[in-house]
Amino acid sequence: MGAIARLRAFATFAVSAASKARKLHGDVIFATSTPLTIILPAWFAAAGRRTPIVFEVRDSWPTVPIALGYLNNPLAQRAARALERFAYRKSSQVVALSPGMKDDACQHGAEASKITVIPNAADVELFDVDPAVGVEWRAANDISPDAPLIVYTGTFGAANEVEYLVDVAAEAVRLDPTIVFALIGTGAREASVRARAASVNLLGTTVRVLPPVSKNEVSRILAAADIATSVVTENPAMNANSANKFFDTLAAGRAIAINHEGWQADLIREHSVGLVLDRKDVAAAARSILALATNAEALAATQDRARALARSDFARDDLAIKLAEVLESVAPPSAS
Repeated sequence: MGAIARLRAFATFAVSAASKARKLHGDVIFATSTPLTIILPAWFAAAGRRTPIVFEVRDSWPTVPIALGYLNNPLAQRAARALERFAYRKSSQVVALSPGMKDDACQHGAEASKITVIPNAADVELFDVDPAVGVEWRAANDISPDAPLIVYTGTFGAANEVEYLVDVAAEAVRLDPTIVFALIGTGAREASVRARAASVNLLGTTVRVLPPVSKNEVSRILAAADIATSVVTENPAMNANSANKFFDTLAAGRAIAINHEGWQADLIREHSVGLVLDRKDVAAAARSILALATNAEALAATQDRARALARSDFARDDLAIKLAEVLESVAPPSAS
């Protein structure tokens, strides 16, 4: 969607959600953002009832849209910041998906004592699939079982800048002509990604751009992959992101490669579960990817550590219990 269509969708959803939530008479209201406007139907549903609100910050809004230039108007920025402060003020508890999001919330009105960090979760059971499934996916997509396979699954948006992976692929193919980058998804910049790949004569060969798929299909793709990626545009505001694809990769027991700093980069380095790619030096990034993807022993060890980290720190059932505890902590005694 373009900016106007996206804002219209947010507003339409807010109105519909407000009407529905008001009729439900919940004990606790859980409002998960983005968009930031989700606090409005939550507040409407709680008005006059003293129903506690738990507000989840899935992206640092409006910090990210301001940083990326989506929200340039000073009046709109002030209005968005006012809405953000309103959300924190009206919430009994706040859930942030990363330490960086917690820090941003504290800087803009949230009380640190009211914030719990609960990141996106790893669906360990969904992504625990037979390796033969990955072999079948490669065969169905005409990818050699021995080819280094690098995948991206997600949105092709301005915040992601998937073109970066095309540039890395252009360098990597010079070192290993068999390497394949499978980019699965769609978005506002899909045409740009395709054009970039076509401009270096890699579209359909080294770079495969495939349509978006269901979560179940993602598990098959990751089973086929050697390394999965999560990339963002160059902006410090993006370092606090908590992308699902990062945790899907860990759950699948695959090496993860990202192109930004922040808490996920710290995790990768601390647990040796993948690569933090050089954002500015795509040739160095290509060499790093190939060094890992073509070293069977190192790759297997990295994948084992990724799988173990998913289960020890990010299993969905464990994080769901943590979220339930936050919700129950604000529920009225009659709801217990």
